[in-house]
Parts: sequence; C-alpha cells; structure tokens
Amino acid sequence: MPVYIVLLGPPGAGKGTQADIISEKFGLAHISSGDLFRENLKAQTELGKLAQGFINKGELVPDDVTIAMVKDRLTKPDYSQGAILDGFPRTPAQAEALEKMLAEWKSKVNCVPYIAVPQGILIERLSERWTCKEQGHVFHTKFNPPKVAGKCDEDGSDLYQREDDKPATVERRIRVYLEQTTPLIEHYRQQGLLAEIDGTRPIDQVASLLFETVKKAI
Repeated sequence: MPVYIVLLGPPGAGKGTQADIISEKFGLAHISSGDLFRENLKAQTELGKLAQGFINKGELVPDDVTIAMVKDRLTKPDYSQGAILDGFPRTPAQAEALEKMLAEWKSKVNCVPYIAVPQGILIERLSERWTCKEQGHVFHTKFNPPKVAGKCDEDGSDLYQREDDKPATVERRIRVYLEQTTPLIEHYRQQGLLAEIDGTRPIDQVASLLFETVKKAI
C-alpha cells in the first residue's frame, strides 16, 4: 500500500532538507506545494492559469484549485509508492480533502511529523541568511559563513539579503505560519497522527528521529 507522510514545520525548521532525506531513505516522491505551484504557473497548465487568475487579483488561491494540483501530481506513475507532502495541507479543510482523496484510493495519511523549533531560533536561522546574486548559493553568517565577507565562495558574486530573509519579514512569516497551522497541528494531534520532533538538534539527529517515526508508522 502507498505511504503518505505529511511533514509540518515552520520556515527555518529545515523541512525541505529533511523531506529530501526521508524521500531518499524510503523511496518516496517529495511534493513541495511551492514547487507544484511554480511548475503549474510556468507550464501554464489549466490549473496554473486558474491559479494565476486569483494571484493576479491579489486573492488567495482557493483550496479546490490547490487540492486539484496535488491530486493531479499524486496520480502520476512515479507517485505510485506514495509521497511526502511538504507545504500541503495548510488548513484542516485541506487536510480533510486530502483524507477524502486518499480514502477513495483505499489509502490514508500514515503519520504527520512536526519539526518544532522555538521562534527565537527560527529568526536567527533565517535572518542571517545571505544569497549570491549570480546563482543563488546560500550562506549563513553563523552556520555557513563565506570565506570572504560579502562574496560567494562558488562564483565570487556579491551576497545580498532577500526580502524574505530580513528580520521583520522573517518574524511576520513565522507568526503567520503558526497562526495558520496551529488548527492543523491540533487536527492531526486529535487523530493520533502527530509526532513532534525536536528541530533544534543537528540535521543528522533530526533525520534519525524522523526516520524512526516514519518507520514505526508504515
């Protein structure tokens, strides 16, 4: 039976990195909702055009459009073993739609690891990130500083701080995420699917905890 993992975690928790590690270890495809949106918009699929219409008007893309994109992707042959969902669902309504979709395929969400990190640490992780102008290589003042201040190690181009990584923006992103996601966390906790992971540990330790959590659930 296919395995479906919903991976939760605020910006800066290392969710994308860990999703890739789990994907490789368990042979599961990784669906990032952000990537899915970008692909549909770029390819100008019917769903992409539909989403673009709402985005152009400054409106949120309705749940049914997002859900249709996810459903379309999950029906592809390379997703036959299941998937790790990263960035979807975002609300209890989306979670219920996902559960209904999987039930139609006689399947279900197996577990929901939540990578928990205190807000102060998240702000430190994100607000000290610097990106190179040429190819987008990422550095961190504390954890991965460039050899020459303000210059990329890889291509020598100048480093700059993205708007998303500036402290005030970072704080707002985290606050919005927590406000939006708290009901979803509770939804999965009540179902007995939530597994809280200490995201302050080193990457390999977080990966090990996630591996054990997923292994027990499948």
